[in-house]
Amino acid sequence: MQMQYFDIKEFDCQETGTNEMNPFFLEKLDHLRHQCGFPFKITSGYRDPSHSIEARKTRPGTHARGIAADIQINSGSEGYVIVKEAMKMGFGGIGIAKNFIHVDVRDTVQVIWTY
Repeated sequence: MQMQYFDIKEFDCQETGTNEMNPFFLEKLDHLRHQCGFPFKITSGYRDPSHSIEARKTRPGTHARGIAADIQINSGSEGYVIVKEAMKMGFGGIGIAKNFIHVDVRDTVQVIWTY
């Protein structure tokens, strides 16, 4: 899959180097980046089920399913634009932290949370 704004290696698991990202999610994230109009740094993409964060869970999370990413934010205004556009585009999960925004394409009702 060819992405305009990202290199697939940006999504490799930080502990194992594996990468099983979902092409639909990557296409949607690439479009989100286009809509926002500023660069994204991915701080967490795919997480292998053996990744220390995933291993503590009772079932694999959206990162382990290859349908999530955390995007570094450098200001509140960047975070606002990412959240606003992600909601308009129908991302299923949006998590808001001080220095990153989590987005995913879960197939449940749209949810938003803070860390």
